[in-house]
Amino acid sequence: MRTLNWLWRGLLFFVLFAFALNNQHTVDLKWFLGYQWQAPMVFIVLAAFALGCATGVLAMVPSWWRQRREARHRLLLRPSPAQNEAGTAPVVIPNNGAASELTLPPELPFPPDMPAPRKPAK
Repeated sequence: MRTLNWLWRGLLFFVLFAFALNNQHTVDLKWFLGYQWQAPMVFIVLAAFALGCATGVLAMVPSWWRQRREARHRLLLRPSPAQNEAGTAPVVIPNNGAASELTLPPELPFPPDMPAPRKPAK
């Protein structure tokens, strides 16, 4: 599988390198008000690709922020864990067949093994 992956990468590099070699001629990119930019075609294509990637990432930022805000809100809605006399919530973690007890600070708003609550369907 590793060999196929490296073959794929080599083929992709070869195709992109051949594209760059075949498009070395200078192109005029004409803007508004008579401004123009002269550069090799491969640089203009690369700039258009980079601009498209940046636009895509920036378009996704609001949804990432919304999802992070919803996840943080879900964490705050979880019920408080059951506490023992010492005021800490015991958590048992298996360790090679033997169980060791780990205590979590009481300020955690939820036990780590509790699933996140789901929103009701509309």
